[in-house]
Amino acid sequence: MASARRGDIVQQHRRVFLKTALAGASTMLLGGCMGSTLGSLPGDQIQPTPQPQPTGEIIGTGGVRIGLLLPLASSGGNASIGTVFKNSAALALQNFPSADVQLLVKDTGGTAEGGRAAAQAAISEGAELILGPVFSPAVSGAAQAARATGVPVIAFSTDTSVASRGVYLLSFLPESDVKRVVGYANSQKRHSYTALIPEGSYGAIVEAAFRQEVGRGGGRIASIQRYSMNGSDTSDLVAKTAALKSVLNNADALFVPAGGAVPAAVVQTLVSQGANMGNVKLLGTGQWDSPQVKNNPVLAGAWFAGPEDKGFLAFAQRYQSTYGAVPPRNASLVYDGVTLAAGLIRSAGQQRFQQSIITNRDGFIGIDGLFRFQSNGLNQRGLAVYQITGQGTQVISPAPRDFRTGF
Repeated sequence: MASARRGDIVQQHRRVFLKTALAGASTMLLGGCMGSTLGSLPGDQIQPTPQPQPTGEIIGTGGVRIGLLLPLASSGGNASIGTVFKNSAALALQNFPSADVQLLVKDTGGTAEGGRAAAQAAISEGAELILGPVFSPAVSGAAQAARATGVPVIAFSTDTSVASRGVYLLSFLPESDVKRVVGYANSQKRHSYTALIPEGSYGAIVEAAFRQEVGRGGGRIASIQRYSMNGSDTSDLVAKTAALKSVLNNADALFVPAGGAVPAAVVQTLVSQGANMGNVKLLGTGQWDSPQVKNNPVLAGAWFAGPEDKGFLAFAQRYQSTYGAVPPRNASLVYDGVTLAAGLIRSAGQQRFQQSIITNRDGFIGIDGLFRFQSNGLNQRGLAVYQITGQGTQVISPAPRDFRTGF
């Protein structure tokens, strides 16, 4: 009888959430079993308290306050991404007019100290959830303040070292890209791999994921070359690429995770060296999701993993018509974050930001498709595999619509 009542509650959450999502422009959906509460975790206790007077910029007029922590005055040109993210949050509320949300916008400056101060300010003004920050130092600072008060954080950094219980990353994580594209290559009978990996923290992450996924599929790694980049200087990349020529005859896949000018430079170097590329499939990551890569005829036939882009293209059109500019690819993250929060408020009531709700195993569907949070703060995404045509891309393996298989 108890399980039947629980099923009724879950179905009610699902119906309410779907109705709410369809009322706006997002298709975000909460589905399936809510799971169990894992002890006293951030978001487990939501106590009604008098709302203090907020300070600074506010977006929305709802009754539930959420901190939006962004680099609005940081150095090095980072303020522009803060402005784009703030615009995307406002667009989410414009397209979700019934959302019971009030966003408290706080500047982090992109630093740990700024992130901590911004989180403390938002929480002191009644924020029940933190969206952001964007950069990992600010996430670390905000997390310190949030843990002390039991407020969960949904951040936009790609640095997995800042994720933890109660600090969730909504960003596109490189491990997911690697798992998807190499897993697909395994399924297409690719068994002998080579790779060109950039030095640094990103390279270390993708190399570890690459080794794991090749091994999972029973493949072998013929060679890994690691290169350094100093601005636009590609001399080390060219040298390390040329060193692969001798092993390509015994390989059927070449993994090049970096985007920008790197993939084309690799192919052009190998062709100029007379390398036999006939049986070698070039593989990439979400860093390839740019016109510079997708429209390059040199890369025609290559594969890369990324979120399905139909939702993003519609979002980008709305953004451009509203703000007069094309948004960067990651601008959809904050739109999905705001819409997720609004949907949880509508569907889950006072339980809205509990650990068991946020880490629901069936996940959510947003602009960028299927995703779910894990208890360690990382996420899993349902990604598609694209083939480059030289004039864009085509989907050769659609993104999954649920987490029941393949994860």
